[in-house]
Amino acid sequence: MADATTEAARGAAGTGKPLAVKIAGLRKSFDGRTVLGGIDLDVPAGKIVSIIGQSGGGKTTLMRCVNLLELPDGGTITINGEPICGNGAVTCKDLPKLRQRVGMVFQRFNLFPHLTAVENVILAQMHAASVPEREAVERAVKLLTRVGLAHRAMAYPDQMSGGEQQRVAIARALALGPTVLLFDEPTSALDPESTGEVLTVMRELAKDGMTMILVTHELPFAREVSDWVVFIDGGRIVEQGTAADLFDHPREARTIAYVSRHAAPA
Repeated sequence: MADATTEAARGAAGTGKPLAVKIAGLRKSFDGRTVLGGIDLDVPAGKIVSIIGQSGGGKTTLMRCVNLLELPDGGTITINGEPICGNGAVTCKDLPKLRQRVGMVFQRFNLFPHLTAVENVILAQMHAASVPEREAVERAVKLLTRVGLAHRAMAYPDQMSGGEQQRVAIARALALGPTVLLFDEPTSALDPESTGEVLTVMRELAKDGMTMILVTHELPFAREVSDWVVFIDGGRIVEQGTAADLFDHPREARTIAYVSRHAAPA
């Protein structure tokens, strides 16, 4: 399995594109329990990588390590050619800047409940990137329009559906001009209609060439949009490859079992 996985990793990098994210030997434990047991993953710029697997397999921890919400115990992460951590230490010189370049959309929307949709998008720019207010307002309106929510700009989170809130969260992440977007199960808390709305926005981002890493249980969606799919189990990459290869011709027994249970469209 190790040889096949290594060959697959070479295939991911062999696109001729520079790497947006390079992960090598990533390890993380909590209270003596290994959560990530040595992850190697290359994400070329402009590509979409989906990470799939059972709950508890280490997917979310991997995502949180990429923008240093969790500090890995070992291994290295490089973003756009800049090492951000290595050997259990942060090497990134400007952590706030990193989190602008590597945006994250969470499972729970994390909007400020006392602010309207447009205010949530404005605040992120003014506080995180020191964008002047007028420019922040203009960009917020454009981004809410882009995610189909111009008519909901003055709505508060408790007046919006879950899908609308998640689209506001995507607009907020985009407002900081990221080069990479991380999505941690962005539709898992949503009903089917809201899920469809969010996936439509993500399809548009994919068409625009945004580099994205997705943790998702929406396997039909992962098949549709992904350039590369990674199956993680027990804190290790069991198998990775193109969407067609991994979903139609999985090699490893654990991958076969997982895909057979979850890949059929609803």
